[in-house]
Amino acid sequence: MKRSGDSEREKRRKKRRLLQELGDQKIPYRGPSDQGFQQLWDTSYSGLVLRRACSLPAELHCRVQAALLTLRKKGCLLRDLVRVRDRDVFTSVSRALLGEPGHTYRYLDTRLFAIPWHSEDSEVKEQSCCEPGLRAACKALWELNTFFSFDVSQLREGDRLTQTSKVVQGADTKGSDEADVESKHSEDSRNSEGGDSGSRQSEEGDTESKHSEEWDVESKHSDEGCSALKREGEWETASKHSSDGEEPSLSKATDAVLEHSEGKCPTLSLKTASVTPTAGQGELQAAQLEHSSLSDYHIKDKGEPGGCSEPSPLQEFTRSVKFNVTLLNYMDPAAMSQLKEEPYYGMGKMAVGWHHDENLISHSPVAVYSYSCHDDKGESSEGSGEKESWRIGLKVAWDIHTPGLTLPLQSGDCYYMRDNLNITHQHCVLAGEAARFSSTHRVAECSTGTLTYIQSRCQEALSNLHTDPETGSHSLTTLNPNTMQHCEEIHNEVEFEWLRQYWFQGQRYTRFCSWWSKPMEELEKDWKLMETMTMLYLAKVEEEGQAGDGRRDMAETLLSALIDRHQQRQTWRDRCHSSLAQTLPPEEAPVDRPFWGVDNHGMPLPFDLADIINRVESLLWRM
Repeated sequence: MKRSGDSEREKRRKKRRLLQELGDQKIPYRGPSDQGFQQLWDTSYSGLVLRRACSLPAELHCRVQAALLTLRKKGCLLRDLVRVRDRDVFTSVSRALLGEPGHTYRYLDTRLFAIPWHSEDSEVKEQSCCEPGLRAACKALWELNTFFSFDVSQLREGDRLTQTSKVVQGADTKGSDEADVESKHSEDSRNSEGGDSGSRQSEEGDTESKHSEEWDVESKHSDEGCSALKREGEWETASKHSSDGEEPSLSKATDAVLEHSEGKCPTLSLKTASVTPTAGQGELQAAQLEHSSLSDYHIKDKGEPGGCSEPSPLQEFTRSVKFNVTLLNYMDPAAMSQLKEEPYYGMGKMAVGWHHDENLISHSPVAVYSYSCHDDKGESSEGSGEKESWRIGLKVAWDIHTPGLTLPLQSGDCYYMRDNLNITHQHCVLAGEAARFSSTHRVAECSTGTLTYIQSRCQEALSNLHTDPETGSHSLTTLNPNTMQHCEEIHNEVEFEWLRQYWFQGQRYTRFCSWWSKPMEELEKDWKLMETMTMLYLAKVEEEGQAGDGRRDMAETLLSALIDRHQQRQTWRDRCHSSLAQTLPPEEAPVDRPFWGVDNHGMPLPFDLADIINRVESLLWRM
């Protein structure tokens, strides 16, 4: 804990020093229309890759854009109540997490639970955890994920595509005969600094790039923006007519989605061959990627079942990438009140403040799909200029001397952050005029973030609990203090990293998808058995016949776990009953669970542990 505190103090010291040096001046930045833009991109932002919308298969655009609109129509995209500097704030954007079954993604002290994206995995499909329309939408995002996984893998070190100022001509030049991908690589990126996988703390809520929580400000809940369009209804109709649980086809329901973009997107000439897969190749590659393993790009911890905490070498990511989650965002600038001006460069209004993406495998890439719509028909928006378009802003972290970079995004454009860009740089999202969806595909660090992981941890703890097969009575297998500490740590992990995180987000998961319902019920049963284990530990500590030294070690170990549990329960209770939490509708409001009153005799121990803590402290005083 001391190291973490020192790190936060160091960040704030750097921030004060840089702000003092900057004074009232603005740092220069460059967009595509500025002289020196291309050179700046090549030399200081070489890990950024832009893929124009026209270089993606049209049918993929249709499926993905219809999927995003359907997910919003069904109410799956919601604002998160996150923790920034020990206080709760609403994200100004609405979000949902899709991904591999049983995966989670943690950011700003919030654990999101992935809606499975329903690939061809029969095990997930047979569960029928989602209705057909939602299942088809999730599958469309999986198809995009498969495309990204293949495409990023093909952009190898040494690939260098021709760079010209035609990035800026994206909104004006139509029907260019040049090729389709803009990629940035330089010798700088080959010698990039590595990241420590053990110390990737979030800098989204506390970096030198913020004036008092520039991450996400509170705003009114948005029900406006891109409303359901005709193709959503057609998709729903297709879903209803699908027979015997077959996935509805999206292509017929979304034929017209991208007609406006065909033949209008400028492309750049290549010095190397294009890496865009053909339609036939895409199907084969999708099948290959579907059966690939996460072990292709990271190393498992030997002591962690299903773990993946250690990153593989950087070059592994150029060979094989498999994004395991995507974080979907919906942003409507008209409904996002109090958008702050970007404070350091004067780039404009920020929808998302400066940050690093967190909880990722070190050096793993991030792939982002951007879709803007400007009317109730969901038609894509084509901004007439840089300021009207949504833009991403990039800067070198802790650096006020290197100019910043802004890149306009037309609807359907994609960009990749590769190599060490997410580690050494920060990025923000600058609001355009239209509503915008983004699908941000990530290689989440999953050593402690999967259902398989936490289930294995429960088994470890409960292996110290013996149950008599005849009477059903419980006893402890060993009273070793180290074993006790291990079991109590798991006890707290299950309660505060899983159960309370899940229920703090209300009924959002059970409303749309039942995949997590049974696993969370099973985790709660295991947690209750751990409460029984704590009761048995307490009984042994208070038993007068125990040996002196061993008894004292047990009491001190138990006391530490109980104090931590008591304090965290009070924090979560306060969060559940905060004034912000009370503004949410009942189906989204936090649920204070697990909670039980003093009259609930079915629980081994009381919810409020103050009296038990006093008893153990008094016992230690007498020893």
